[in-house]
Amino acid sequence: MADTRMLVIHHDDLGGSHSANLAFMELVDLGVVTCGSVMVPGPWFGEVVEIARQRPDLDIGVHLTLTSEFPLYRWRPLTCGRSLVDSFGYFWPDLTGARTAEPEEVYIELKAQIDTAIAAGIDVTHLDSHMGTIWQPEFIDVYLQLGQEYHMPIVVTRDVQSLSAPHQDLKGIFDRLRERGNPDFQKFLTTPFEEIHPTLADYHGIFNQAVAGLNWCGFHFSTPGDIEYLTDDASTRISEYNVFRSEATLFPHDCQLVGMRGLRDAMRA
Repeated sequence: MADTRMLVIHHDDLGGSHSANLAFMELVDLGVVTCGSVMVPGPWFGEVVEIARQRPDLDIGVHLTLTSEFPLYRWRPLTCGRSLVDSFGYFWPDLTGARTAEPEEVYIELKAQIDTAIAAGIDVTHLDSHMGTIWQPEFIDVYLQLGQEYHMPIVVTRDVQSLSAPHQDLKGIFDRLRERGNPDFQKFLTTPFEEIHPTLADYHGIFNQAVAGLNWCGFHFSTPGDIEYLTDDASTRISEYNVFRSEATLFPHDCQLVGMRGLRDAMRA
């Protein structure tokens, strides 16, 4: 297994739009998406709760959220931490603002997001980070603490140095994760947001970058619908959805698709 290229094909941003929620169900049933995660403060969180109630087979984590990046479509924290919000009372719109939050208030908010998902009946399989905010040096210890408290996999990849501000102790982070049996993610692959209409060739290029071991593939699928009114990158998200729903030759033949529920259960065992 160590030599196998394993791909976790993950649907980010569930609960952010109706379009994302619809795409998730369809692509899971087609076998090209293995799991996803929900933004609990997102406006369409309630729909994800209902979907999970009807479809307990779905593999859903919590997309820990500290930012609200769409200019005209915003969401607020579940808690009252003043450092978590901008002058309008919404989550910060970008990583720069979010990194000014107080770690204690970040912990309280993210714990509330996890507890809300669990209380709503979602069988939470993992924790990951919206826009990589919780990977930042200011909050990485909060992230590790939450993973330990809930005995749940957290997603942080070995190439985190290229995805966040410089960390002082990457080895210490991964030593701690390995000791508790957390899945050891090697590489981060994601939506080619630089492409307005990504094609099958773009995704072949992405998956060819996968390495031996676990690869985290965080995508942002959306059906047409409400997403066009929410964000300027809607065409990328819709094109991504169309490629995955219509192409049978997406993945290299030597890659294995895996989900997070099995990794969570193995970690807890």
